[in-house]
Amino acid sequence: MNHSLTLRSVRMFAASTLLLAMFSLSTLGNHSWGNYHWARTSNPFTLRVVDSNSSNWDSALGTAVSDWSSSSVMNLIIEAGDDSTRTRKQCRMVAGKIRSCNAAYGFNGWLGLASINISGSHITQATSKMNDSYLSSGYTSTNRQHVMCQEIGHDFGLDHQDESGADLNTCMDYDDALGNPSPNAHDYAQLETIYSHLDSSTTIASLMFGTNSGFGDDPDAEHNWGQLVRQSANGRSSVYARLNNDGTRTLRHVFWTREAAQNCHSCDHRYDH
Repeated sequence: MNHSLTLRSVRMFAASTLLLAMFSLSTLGNHSWGNYHWARTSNPFTLRVVDSNSSNWDSALGTAVSDWSSSSVMNLIIEAGDDSTRTRKQCRMVAGKIRSCNAAYGFNGWLGLASINISGSHITQATSKMNDSYLSSGYTSTNRQHVMCQEIGHDFGLDHQDESGADLNTCMDYDDALGNPSPNAHDYAQLETIYSHLDSSTTIASLMFGTNSGFGDDPDAEHNWGQLVRQSANGRSSVYARLNNDGTRTLRHVFWTREAAQNCHSCDHRYDH
């Protein structure tokens, strides 16, 4: 046996394995949304999702809640909520909880919208909205599940794994086909990282924070989004920030339609809000 050849082969295999591992890590990367997270004193924690969806979205919400509850750090519980047209249109935040809504929000360019209210780095309340003006026709049930899964995911403090249109087999990517209805292993690993430390207090269904009721209209109307702070290169994703009167901030992840992104060009007009 040629031992030098064997040793060389072992070294080449080890080097290729290391390169593959490094590539995998660089591909997956970190996709937390800033350092935003729900404050809690123990893991796993339980977070309630108020169901203000019409009945044709209940199955999608149930699937998303089940998928995200597979995380080792948290459990989600659906709580029945008002599903009247007015409530779904306004989709006001509920202290310590997530509210999920669908409605015909208009042909304004976005498919889904996730908003979190934060105090410091702690999420205090959140909403996820699905825009039926687009999603009620021309989109498959898998497409709608992709949007639902992603908007709920943002409300835990997750960002996108990728914004280029590449398919990473997760609802937290911008796969051009919108064909990924569920999280993947890296999403769960990222949640474990985000929630690896405990807090001395909790923001889950216990502390009362402002509900943005002073806006007088839909709190997620575009003129209430505040300032654009981030825009993806392909125009499909935007993040806006608004300072509230009580000193908290509201951040919004906007999931634009493909058509809106294509018509956006430089997207400079989005900085006017």
